[in-house]
Amino acid sequence: MRQLVCPACGATNRAPQDRNALAAKCGRCGERLFSGVPAEVSGAQLAAHTSKTRGVAVLVDVWAPWCGPCRSMAPQFAAAAARLEPDVRLLKLNSEAEPRAAGALGVSGVPALLLYRDGAVIARSAGLMSAAQIVAWTHQALAQVSA
Repeated sequence: MRQLVCPACGATNRAPQDRNALAAKCGRCGERLFSGVPAEVSGAQLAAHTSKTRGVAVLVDVWAPWCGPCRSMAPQFAAAAARLEPDVRLLKLNSEAEPRAAGALGVSGVPALLLYRDGAVIARSAGLMSAAQIVAWTHQALAQVSA
């Protein structure tokens, strides 16, 4: 059983493994649980997603609006979402708007990627990546944890 936090309302939802997660809708607000694009989150929303999501990895892009590489990576991260969902939830955290949350994550440079599995960080990376690199890095990190 997958457990997902709705990006629209924050409700925790269960999604059976044998059903198409891409078609799943939130039991509270009716919005789709996966939209094919990364969800922008606050520090509190990020904490909810990383602590309550089960059976689906969570990939977080920590970025800043003034960061050129971050702006260049944004469309690549969005393209990766279409290839990684529903096995991975993609989130974006603005480190300028949420400095406390970024600091708590130990982020010292942006763009930074953090990959969570069942509430724990299993991999991290810093620097600009293409969509193909993001997908490959994510799959490799998940394979190492599963092995």
